[in-house]
Amino acid sequence: MSATRTENHALRVPPELDGLRFDQALARLLPQYSRSALKQWIEAGQAALNDAPARPRERVHTGDQVAVTAALEADETLAPQTVAFRVALLDDAFVVVDKPAGVVVHPGAGNRDHTLVNGLIARFPELAVLPRAGLVHRIDKDTSGLLLIARTPASYQALVRAMAARRIARTYEAVVTGVLVAGGTIDAPIARDPRLRTRMCVSEAGRPAVTHYRVKARYRAHSLLEVSLETGRTHQIRVHLASRNHPLVGDVRYGARPRPPRGADAELIALLQGFPRQALHAARLAFEHPASGAPVVVEAPRPDDLAALIEALAADAAQHG
Repeated sequence: MSATRTENHALRVPPELDGLRFDQALARLLPQYSRSALKQWIEAGQAALNDAPARPRERVHTGDQVAVTAALEADETLAPQTVAFRVALLDDAFVVVDKPAGVVVHPGAGNRDHTLVNGLIARFPELAVLPRAGLVHRIDKDTSGLLLIARTPASYQALVRAMAARRIARTYEAVVTGVLVAGGTIDAPIARDPRLRTRMCVSEAGRPAVTHYRVKARYRAHSLLEVSLETGRTHQIRVHLASRNHPLVGDVRYGARPRPPRGADAELIALLQGFPRQALHAARLAFEHPASGAPVVVEAPRPDDLAALIEALAADAAQHG
């Protein structure tokens, strides 16, 4: 049997909920839980109205007493395991982690163990009872940087709603092939590539996707971009920039090839030819605290591989300026 954590709630029905069905009132009183979970607790007799089990369609009235025993079951298919990541910010309601490149975020086909989620549950056991272990969003295996994870049902619901409403700002650094003249916006729908299911592509049949970018630095044959997302489609930044013929350095899946500038030294050539991943880093998160509403801003320093690449490109540009 799965391990559980129990939370007890005792509430009174306010005037604005007078006359609602019991299940509808619960959804308003306890928005931190899904409707399916509330339905399950009602059917199991774990939700009472005036000290008696209630049916979903029973009407509530102002001043009625509501009691709910919320049994949160842990997903025992997720094994706690030691996984490397840095805690960038720890709060009672959430944690922000800085994920190294090469770590898969969530277990899936071919990656059942030693994912970030396994490491999160080992360090924060309370996450095991939350949907997706509290993950509010994801980044790719070979993208480094910041991820936001909720630690309670209430903060999970609040942060997921904030993400859906585009109130969580995600900013990335990316090194791309080619010299961009100016920043801009890419508004192009993204779908799974019908020819290769591990890839995504720009397609009119896809879901809306919007990426904003600005140029932070130009080199002789590459550019450093600051990228922000309005939407969060799979591989969005990689697909959008590749569609403009500016694939990320190291992103072989989306057409990147080593293109050293003419006359580059051996160090830069080796870095470009051997860069082991897409040159993409989730550098900054900005959002409102799910409980207090206070602004929260978290930044992650560049990892060593990306810092070395940028330094070598800048040195090459200065030498041949």
